[in-house]
Amino acid sequence: MKIVDLRNKDYQTDIDLLNLIKRSEMEIDQYENAVKDIIKNVKEKGDTALLDYTELFDKVKLDSPEELVITFDEMEKAFDQLDDDTKWALEVALERVKTFHEAQIERTYILEEEGMLLGQKVIPMERVGLYVPGGKAAYPSTVIMNAAPAKVAGVKEMVMCSPNPNKYTLAAAFLCGVDTVYRIGGAQAVAAMAYGTETVKKVDKIVGPGNIFVALAKKNVYGIVDIDSIAGPSEILVIADETANPEWVAADLLSQAEHDELAAAILVTTSEDLAEDVKKILYNVLLKDFEREEIARKSLENYGHIFIVDDLDKACDVSNFIAPEHLEIITKNPFDLVEKIKHAGAIFIGEYSTEPLGDYILGPNHVLPTGRSARFSSPLGVYDFIKRSSLIYVTKEGFDRVEKYARQIATAEGLYAHRLSIEIRKRSS
Repeated sequence: MKIVDLRNKDYQTDIDLLNLIKRSEMEIDQYENAVKDIIKNVKEKGDTALLDYTELFDKVKLDSPEELVITFDEMEKAFDQLDDDTKWALEVALERVKTFHEAQIERTYILEEEGMLLGQKVIPMERVGLYVPGGKAAYPSTVIMNAAPAKVAGVKEMVMCSPNPNKYTLAAAFLCGVDTVYRIGGAQAVAAMAYGTETVKKVDKIVGPGNIFVALAKKNVYGIVDIDSIAGPSEILVIADETANPEWVAADLLSQAEHDELAAAILVTTSEDLAEDVKKILYNVLLKDFEREEIARKSLENYGHIFIVDDLDKACDVSNFIAPEHLEIITKNPFDLVEKIKHAGAIFIGEYSTEPLGDYILGPNHVLPTGRSARFSSPLGVYDFIKRSSLIYVTKEGFDRVEKYARQIATAEGLYAHRLSIEIRKRSS
């Protein structure tokens, strides 16, 4: 983990910071063709391709397409196998996430004016596909974060794809009311949900994180279906001053470094002592005998940085430049900095607001923009699972009030049939 002194420097030209920013520019060329081939094969061969890819990539040999399907009854059995404490934790998490997202519900509305009714009809999507990763860890929390807002929005049917889902993932799917789970992962799962196969139903939108193959597959099927985002590796940035507990800061950085080798853990601090202490604690204490040490160490070596800055205003500037997925503010007066933050997926304020609480139990969604996309994107929410239709009703009186303006604009645009459709009504009335 590298300590970089940005005091009395232009941070926007610092090579270490710029290299960190470039991490978000994924090297996709080497994967793009492979992903396109997988999508094409699934479109053409359907279930046969899914069975082949499941054996090739997930090392699971299935004898028939029926074995791709995990029924609701099987999900319920998985839930029944959990110990009571885990059941209760998942139930509490789901309830908190649902409660938080209920505040995001949009309503159909009508605006009435003379001779017109103008409004918007809010309609939930009919069928949504959730992608939940397997591999390095189990992610029941990801099931909850993707499914709960969809349920709150009123989505009629939810299907889920996950390679080798374990009992925790399936139990969460049961709690959330997921209708069907498919034992499919990777780009082939995305293709199956986007185009449909003999077994997998086509969906209207695909949400959920995944590896580079999943991200590129979502990018390639966008337009056939909607997607939430093209998610990159996880990232955390901590703004801290001399009052911060170095052990707590180090633990929070490690909580993201353990995700995968591409995760970024960043500290921006005004304290040189804190910078040194955090680094020592990470390497000399926390990484020792750590179960996921190999993954975390690679992440910290490649994308772990500690930036020392002149003051907290500059710390906020550096954070806004990076636009992190997760931002923690651990300073003497953390609320003083909140209004200065322009770009962050989620902002954790104060020393007890550790990011893992947000991952699991607080309520706000943990599916967040990554790779600097917090500059223009938002957390996953109910608004991602609805669509809106405009409602327009015009009477004769309303027509007479506005028709001349519409004719004038149609003339300016040279769209004569537009003008004609208005003039015909004017002449006939």
